[in-house]
Amino acid sequence: MNDDSAPILAPEHQLCFAVYAAGQAFARLYRPLLDPLGLTYPQYLAMLVLWEDRPISVTGIGQRLGLDTGTLTPMLKRLEAAGLVKRTRSATDERRVLVTLTDAGRALKNQARHIPETIACASGRALPDVVRLRDDINALTIALHDAGQ
Repeated sequence: MNDDSAPILAPEHQLCFAVYAAGQAFARLYRPLLDPLGLTYPQYLAMLVLWEDRPISVTGIGQRLGLDTGTLTPMLKRLEAAGLVKRTRSATDERRVLVTLTDAGRALKNQARHIPETIACASGRALPDVVRLRDDINALTIALHDAGQ
């Protein structure tokens, strides 16, 4: 019996696999860029939020990055131990933890400025194409999130 539908089930025909493989390629590309900064990729994402240079709650960081506090808390503790951030309890609600940059955390921003351009160049695409691709992936993420609810 010939099953003509079988090829569509191959990994290379799946959108999810293409996104997964791209994620793995990003991880390999980011590692040598972030190692000199002493950051992992998830820490880099948190620092991107913090480099906006305003106090933000752990919950606020989680909302921006789509991460839960159980994931963020140990990561933020490591960033604090590295001297990059400071965590303090809110004076008005002690359940709320605010995260701010230290001077060392702010200084790290300058060392990371080259990373977005390096990644964009590595894509082999012109900047408008990179922006369009990012926007398409963001739209896909929203659609998939909405479909899953």
